[in-house]
Amino acid sequence: MPVCISTGLNRGLKKYTLTTVSFGFDTNHLQRKQKGIILAATKTEHMNKIIAAMDGLKYSTATEQCAIDIAKQTGSHLTGVFLDDFTYSSFTVYQMVQKNDVSEKAIRQYSEKDKKTRDKAAEHFENACRKAGVQYNVHRDRNISIQDLLHESIYADLLVIDQKETFTHYEEKTPTGFIRELLSEVQCPVLLVNKKYIPFKKLILLYDGGPSAVYAVKMFSYLLPSFSSLPADVLAAKGFYGDLHLPDNRLMKELMKRHYPKASYEVLKGQPQTEIINRLRKEKEGTLVVLGSNRRGSLSRWFKESMADILMEKMQGPLFVAYHK
Repeated sequence: MPVCISTGLNRGLKKYTLTTVSFGFDTNHLQRKQKGIILAATKTEHMNKIIAAMDGLKYSTATEQCAIDIAKQTGSHLTGVFLDDFTYSSFTVYQMVQKNDVSEKAIRQYSEKDKKTRDKAAEHFENACRKAGVQYNVHRDRNISIQDLLHESIYADLLVIDQKETFTHYEEKTPTGFIRELLSEVQCPVLLVNKKYIPFKKLILLYDGGPSAVYAVKMFSYLLPSFSSLPADVLAAKGFYGDLHLPDNRLMKELMKRHYPKASYEVLKGQPQTEIINRLRKEKEGTLVVLGSNRRGSLSRWFKESMADILMEKMQGPLFVAYHK
């Protein structure tokens, strides 16, 4: 049924004429007709954007496999962000001195070798995406790696990255300095993978009654709806003197029914960090932990570990972390 709606005014020098636009609706698209001109607006499919942070000199197969698997399951667009930081190379001056070769020619040779390694890594990522049949593109960012990745995260729905990434030529214990700095300022949820990717078979949703924990559950559900069919446990810890009732029991279960109707609930008593770690150690491989965190500065993270930091240090399993301001 056509509908007539009065629009704005056509403005002349001193004359105003009211115009009318006629809209005709059908089940597939909307047509607007005005003075013989037809403008069609067709429905487009919603698609999330996932970014996979990659070090071309130390390629993470786990990041590649996890990001591609999620993009394929959710129909998302995947962007491989290769952080080719100009300050980062596979060699050091100290290593060159040890080899008694610090000439400009040697530096050029090492730099060219790094370039070929990075190019090969990006090509490998593209081939893997094509083989999996996912929509993708590649960014080659060449400035400071942490600054580039934080900027990329503003325009992403989800970031996938290896927990052990350093974007330096040396190894660090988890959580690495790079990951700590990233988590203090990142602008989208983060999925932290470990060394070996195993498809997710179960979800553990950490819940403390706070808004950040609920926010993480909602963001995970919105971004990865295909995982709602997985077994899910809501895990809470209330200290030594708390009861065994879930915080905001009625409201939380009402929300969970809409996203994870078959979820089970467990409340632990004792020191939360210790009890949660002990409980998670009973889980098998393929368990993904979902947790929220309040936004904190990088200085605060260095002096006081977050639950995500502790889980990376003690468990080294995959984590989905969403930050609530």
